[in-house]
Amino acid sequence: MPISYIPSTNRIYFCTFTCYKWLALIQKTNTYSNIYETFNIWNRKGCKIIAYVIMPNHVHFIVYLENPELDLAKLVSNAKRFLAYEIVKRLKEQREFSLLSFLQKSVPDYQQNRNKNHQIFFPSFNCKVCISEEFLIQKLDYIHHNPVSGKWQLVDDYRLYEHSSAAFYELDKELPIQLTSYRSL
Repeated sequence: MPISYIPSTNRIYFCTFTCYKWLALIQKTNTYSNIYETFNIWNRKGCKIIAYVIMPNHVHFIVYLENPELDLAKLVSNAKRFLAYEIVKRLKEQREFSLLSFLQKSVPDYQQNRNKNHQIFFPSFNCKVCISEEFLIQKLDYIHHNPVSGKWQLVDDYRLYEHSSAAFYELDKELPIQLTSYRSL
């Protein structure tokens, strides 16, 4: 079920959105930089990105909404929509016609009536309020270790995964987006 409203005044959230059927569409279309641009836009609007990992088929992030007028569900929905346009554009450029056909046939009837052409992401996203520092640190650890957990094994050392904030926290490295340490909130 899609999340339509999340009370978001001065709260920290752990969020995830996922490509449809867990397809590695982010990796296949190399849309990592588009996700960074989304985070940069959010920063300018009053979000503070605390942590993130961009995986081949999903994104985890922790965000602090400083601006009380921001609607997290709307931010994520808009980001997914613009990312979907870019993913479809790149799949067309790559001539991935069978994949595009599959994604087109996967659009539910009620969304086809709203001119949706491809099912790029699962319709909703996961969002949890970080109600304690312990919970926040648990989610931070989960995000940062995601590239080396389970089936992934994307790098040998989680701190070196290119599309993660782990290097910011562990190696004091600058990243393609402005991060705010949870310690400074």
